[in-house]
Amino acid sequence: MTDRPSPEDGQETDVLADLLDTMRLSTLVYGRLELSAPWGIQLHDGDAAHIMIVARGGARLEVEGAEAPVILSAGDLALLPHGGGKALRDAEGSPLHQFSPSACLAGRTTAPLRLGGGGARTTLVSGAFRFGAAPRSLLFDALPRVIHVAADDPQASSSLAAAVQLFIAESVSRSPGSSVVASRLADVLLVQAIRAHISTRGCKEHGLRALADPQIGKALALIHERSAEPWTVESLASAVALSRSGFAARFSALVGEPPLEYLARWRMTKAAQFLRESNLSMREVAEQVGYQNEASFNRAFKRWEGIAPGTYRRERRAS
Repeated sequence: MTDRPSPEDGQETDVLADLLDTMRLSTLVYGRLELSAPWGIQLHDGDAAHIMIVARGGARLEVEGAEAPVILSAGDLALLPHGGGKALRDAEGSPLHQFSPSACLAGRTTAPLRLGGGGARTTLVSGAFRFGAAPRSLLFDALPRVIHVAADDPQASSSLAAAVQLFIAESVSRSPGSSVVASRLADVLLVQAIRAHISTRGCKEHGLRALADPQIGKALALIHERSAEPWTVESLASAVALSRSGFAARFSALVGEPPLEYLARWRMTKAAQFLRESNLSMREVAEQVGYQNEASFNRAFKRWEGIAPGTYRRERRAS
């Protein structure tokens, strides 16, 4: 997912893939939980994004910062893109069992974790995603605390439903390489859940819904593909056949910030990726993200990151 070919001539950059690429997504699969009522689990409060699938039964998902609990049924998927505190129970008021990171890692075997009082049974399959770099884009930041894709949602794609069933099956498979297959399926489910959110009315706020707009989506693709180009509001507007004022207003409304602020943020995001992952010199990094000289790049990077680019590179590589 992160090592992907460059777009061919005439092919627009995949903005969502580019975002995930710069965040260096890695997958930690926790496996299955076999639960019997009454039951409740409190997952540790961390930065990892989580995915929850109900293979059997039902669950009440409570997420810190969400407006209300989400009721999950068999076949439902819930994506929690921002981490934070979360709890699952069979019903309101059921006592919570604290799950530490070590307990979750222990669940990465074929043997399920079992918990509960012996009543009605629920099976959950859970996975977590770690980002090598913090999200720096409003497109991702604007995602809700929970993306819920119901099994009977008519707008959900058939490929998402198929991936859910494959993920459930691989969670109990003892075949060679099953953990790798489950990890890759978790990657697929993350993208499919975000796609479902973009394509449905659930994506009401600014952010990734901008990708569904033909002209603003194209402008974002141009910024991501050619971030070093000396873009102006006028040149971006012309490239997507909109007036300057109309483009600026529409971009801000859909993305959440003006075009040139988004461009500056993305340049710093790419610069940070080059500093972490490449051996490019500071001058070369500056040129890659649209700065004519190293001094102006250093000032811009320190303004955004709070530290000089050389310090950032040393600290990230040391960690």
